Amino acid sequence: MWIALGIIGGLILLAVLFVVGVYNALVRLRNQVDNSWSQIDVQLKRRHDLIPNLVETAKGYMTHERGTFEAITKARAAAMGAGNVADAAKAEGALGEALSKFMLVVENYPELKANQNFLALQEELSSTENKISFARQSYNDQVLGFNNKIQMFPSNIVAGMFSFAKRDFFEIEDATQREVPKVSFN
Repeated sequence: MWIALGIIGGLILLAVLFVVGVYNALVRLRNQVDNSWSQIDVQLKRRHDLIPNLVETAKGYMTHERGTFEAITKARAAAMGAGNVADAAKAEGALGEALSKFMLVVENYPELKANQNFLALQEELSSTENKISFARQSYNDQVLGFNNKIQMFPSNIVAGMFSFAKRDFFEIEDATQREVPKVSFN
């Protein structure tokens, strides 16, 4: 009888250790996803801060491009107000598209393209776009690992017990928006 109780107690202890181990792994992965998102958020805020300066510098040269400026301003406001990953991805895609159109219009203004402030802002924006791309890749890698863990047996049982929810990837919706805004230094 003592042997049976010892075996049952050992199995219960193993089950508890398994649940604790899986739970801790899920918490670690969830925190890594949150940290990766905060890295994206930092870069997106930097992008949002650069855009008004870029637009303000261009306004002096591009007097007939009011629609272009309004589109960027509207897209920036939507991106800054995005509440979750899916909304942010959609809004940032629209902002990227507006920036691409803006950069195409800039090509028609050689004086603006020669302005040192504008060139410096373009360089900062280009650098920020690259950082966003790397941060997005890191975030999506973390989300993949987390989602795999909560969906695979047997950790899916523990994930269900403690309400771990699947996370969204940070994806750009439209294929035309997959390109980084072109920044030209000609």
